[in-house]
Amino acid sequence: MPLTILYPDSRSDPLDIEREVAGPDVELINARKAKFEDIDPQDWERADAVIVRFMPIDAKVIAAMKKAKIVVRNGVGFDVIDLKATGEAGIPACNVPDYGTTEVADSAIAMMLAFARGTVAFNEALRADLTAWTHMHNVTAKRLRGATFGVIGLGRIGTAAALRARAFGMNVAFYDPQLPNGAELSFGFHRARTLEELLGMSDVVSIHTPLHEGTRRLIDAKAVAAMKQGAYLISTARGEICDTAAVVEGLKSGKLGAVGLDVLPKEPGTTGDPFVAAWQANEPWIRGRALLGPHAAFYSPDSNRDLRRKALETALFYLRDGVLGNCVNAEYLKNPRK
Repeated sequence: MPLTILYPDSRSDPLDIEREVAGPDVELINARKAKFEDIDPQDWERADAVIVRFMPIDAKVIAAMKKAKIVVRNGVGFDVIDLKATGEAGIPACNVPDYGTTEVADSAIAMMLAFARGTVAFNEALRADLTAWTHMHNVTAKRLRGATFGVIGLGRIGTAAALRARAFGMNVAFYDPQLPNGAELSFGFHRARTLEELLGMSDVVSIHTPLHEGTRRLIDAKAVAAMKQGAYLISTARGEICDTAAVVEGLKSGKLGAVGLDVLPKEPGTTGDPFVAAWQANEPWIRGRALLGPHAAFYSPDSNRDLRRKALETALFYLRDGVLGNCVNAEYLKNPRK
């Protein structure tokens, strides 16, 4: 029987890469809507699988998915999916954890290098005044060799970033309570047993943990106070991990030497966010000490192709062969739909 796969909020049009992966016996519905209510109810009902970007998969959506046997998040993070509700409905929820690993790790290192070597600060100063031919605009200069690169979350991306940092002659430490004992030994990294220990010893802190209740606002005023004086804070993970008001206060006080955020608690960024407001004002106390990205650390043409292919493959492997990969709601999944 032909399969039907719904893309409720895909940006891609046409689904050319997906068509190559799916073959002729799969119907792909590219709704390209922002809200659940804007999609034809019959499309929700007849879909065998749903591949979603940012549309919340909550109770009302799950109730509309009469046939769906799997939901795949078209990305690494899966906080848009109600894991408990999908599991109790017998629907596996999966993600694509391996499509942009190198790009995100590269982005974190790029922010660190931009601060250490003043790349962005020099460029902006010279654009404003070509006679500003001086090293003094690099207010975040730091020798990386011998400094400590601290990783919060030593998963795929965190490990990739750590290995890049070590190539610059940095010492690597990490905090990850989810990893079993001994996971650090194969790399020779230092394992911090508490977040406070990691923050207090790191010259650069790079965040690579998923967003869940244990990591929401993980970097708050208390965490900033625990950081090493003048440390860089970099996040290419999820916006709600950092309390941006606490981050701004850390920059103002000088506790934080520099902050690079590719993610914000609410996206796209607005002036209602204290970090965005300070970054836009570009007053002397923040100038050259802050970088903001549009949640694009994952992106390259190659990673985008990988994402689109792998998301569909995850759904098809399960629907056709019963092989479930990258399941993120296994603890709630008792009776999968047949």
